[in-house]
Amino acid sequence: MARMAADGQDRRAAASGGRGAGRRKLDQAKAVTDGLVALYAKRPEMEWQRQRLADRRAETFDAHALLTLTETELLAGLDQQARREIEAAARTVAATTALVPLALADVAAALAANLRMIRRMAEIYGGRAGAVGGWRLARTVMTHLIATGAVAAGDDLIHTMAGGGILAKLSRRFGEGLVNGALTARVGIAAMEVCRPLPFLSQPRPKVGNLVSRALTGLFTNDDAR
Repeated sequence: MARMAADGQDRRAAASGGRGAGRRKLDQAKAVTDGLVALYAKRPEMEWQRQRLADRRAETFDAHALLTLTETELLAGLDQQARREIEAAARTVAATTALVPLALADVAAALAANLRMIRRMAEIYGGRAGAVGGWRLARTVMTHLIATGAVAAGDDLIHTMAGGGILAKLSRRFGEGLVNGALTARVGIAAMEVCRPLPFLSQPRPKVGNLVSRALTGLFTNDDAR
């Protein structure tokens, strides 16, 4: 896990530098791309994505363009998996808080759901998080939340809570579930940013409001039908 985090930091730094450096950073961008291809080389479900990248990268002569192409081909699908994991965790936490009357029970369920979600982020983006590694990753995610100021309620969290205001008035437990689900989504986004081997370049960064809205929709609809 430590190696994965270090490699991810190196790639994110290279991607940030490549944004404005043009051709001078092309070799560095190629090295980042090669590293990601190697990272996912043993995942047969990503063979088609690797082949598309291989077919298109020869046409790219700009560092930032190459990195965005790499992000689109290799990470866009993984981002969708990560979003579904966050939505599932937020839905579980919100439902448990709303339906389970025992305070300690919903706290335990929220903790378990968040830890499971963080471990899944590592697995999705290429790492393996065991019990010890999962706790270390969780601490890294919490540090990231604090460092980026994401612990404070931002505009998207405020929007989420405002959107659920009517239902929250009808049920105090539902209101608490909404808040806990939103906080879980925020933790999930932080875990994505920690585990994702590139920063968000051309792909949209997830928003708490969107994730929670989809998660709550999942409470009343069948996921297979969506």
